[in-house]
Amino acid sequence: MCSYCGCADLEVVGRFMAEHEHIINHLGALRDGLDDPGRRRAAAETLAAHLLPHVEAEEVGLFTVMARDELFTDHISRLCSEHRELDDLLARVADGEVELYPRFEDALREHINREDNGLFPAAAIHLGGPEWDEVERLTPSDRAAKG
Repeated sequence: MCSYCGCADLEVVGRFMAEHEHIINHLGALRDGLDDPGRRRAAAETLAAHLLPHVEAEEVGLFTVMARDELFTDHISRLCSEHRELDDLLARVADGEVELYPRFEDALREHINREDNGLFPAAAIHLGGPEWDEVERLTPSDRAAKG
């Protein structure tokens, strides 16, 4: 989590960073359940229940606003592609391709790092008040990500 620029003080960014931490905390249950199909499936479903609403909130809020600036368009596109890759990898692990788990965990951690230490600080610097108001308005609530 970024701790040097103050971007976490922005409500949406702080929320996304907290959700990232929560998502990472759910990796242990998945890792521990890899050899048990029932536990693996349950852990993957729990992780997906936190990951999917989080991804949706990022993409329809912050990503939508930032992607309007060509400076960020390619980076946002890459992050959205990574979201789809993470969803696919998680589903495949849940379905029994447990050898993909290390790839999933590494990709998830790298993705979160790119957001927490790249995109979010850039957003804090680049976006102005009206843009943050729009991000807040577009971003779905975080009710589904709790728990």
